[in-house]
Order: sequence, then C-alpha cells, then structure tokens
Amino acid sequence: MGNIKSIKMKKQKALILIDLQNDYFEGGLYPLVGSLDAVLKAQKLIHYFRLNSLPVIYIRHISSRQDATFFLPDTIGAEIHSSVAPIKNEDIIIKHSPNSFYQTELNNLLQSKNITDVVICGMMTHMCVDATVRAAKDLGYKCTIIQDACATKALEFQDFKVEAEKVQAVFLAALTPFYATVKSTDEYIKSCLTL
Repeated sequence: MGNIKSIKMKKQKALILIDLQNDYFEGGLYPLVGSLDAVLKAQKLIHYFRLNSLPVIYIRHISSRQDATFFLPDTIGAEIHSSVAPIKNEDIIIKHSPNSFYQTELNNLLQSKNITDVVICGMMTHMCVDATVRAAKDLGYKCTIIQDACATKALEFQDFKVEAEKVQAVFLAALTPFYATVKSTDEYIKSCLTL
C-alpha cells in the first residue's frame, strides 16, 4: 500500500447561461430590468471561459404551457440573444420549467464532463436562476452566481410592490451562503486569475 498515492480529483468548472433570450430584452414580449447590462457582463464571462477552454453551456427555455405569453416555440423571442450566441460545439439544453435540471440532460452533461463547480448567470434571478441554483446544490455541485450578469423584474404580492433592484438583492441574499457564493463578474475573473 505504501506505493499507492492518493489522487486528489481536480475541480472542473462550467459556465451555465440561463435564458439569455430575446423576449427578455427591450422590444421582446417580457423585458426585464437590466437585461442589457447583464448580457454585457455575460459576454465577459463567456470570453474568459472560452479563452481557458472551459465548458460554456446554454439553457434555452421553450414555453410548453398553453397560456404562455413569451418564449413561444419557433419565435425570434425564444432565440438566444445574438450578443451571446453559442459557437460550434457549445451545448444548448432546452428546458420547459424554471429548474434547468428538471427533465433535461443537464446533469448527465455535467457528469460526462466531470464538472464539480458551476458558475451560473442569466435570467430571471427570482425564477430560473433561483430554481437552478437550488437544484444544482442539491445534486452536489458547488455553485457561484455572477450577480451582475443576472436580471429580474419588479414583483407584486398582495399590496406589496417590490422594485427589481430589491427583488434581485433579496433572492441573492436568500441563496448565499448555503446554496451559492455570489460574486460580480470582475470579482470572479480576478479570483480565478489569482489561484
């Protein structure tokens, strides 16, 4: 046994981009607050991951509910925004519910690439980002959310109206520290460069 060395498994990471689709931008059927700013940050993340030959995985929501009002099948609104378009050999996972793992191949794809850490950004923070991060944690992945590469919208509950900025803050606060580490784009890239 003395000649057997313990092998420490190297952490592998992937970038998961959730629902960066046209309907969430100005002119779309369901525009969010800060979607353009978020997608510009997502561009920086994509560039970093591609430059370092790390997996970039796109999640694309296609509405399957009869009463759906956006992300309708075969529409421009359901297409991925051109500023962050995938390139050849990058994976696109189609989902029909907020949780990107639910009835999709995402978990199998991550396992096939030996991914242990997921870096998540996209839209909407309070819905699909939240659901996906919680599922990823439950499946054993270490999660990092890039907060300025996410966007959401104002919400209402009974007599309460909550501005988008507060929705963003509350949902990110609820996810940290148990479900995820939350960083800005620049903080994340800087932390990777200092490893």
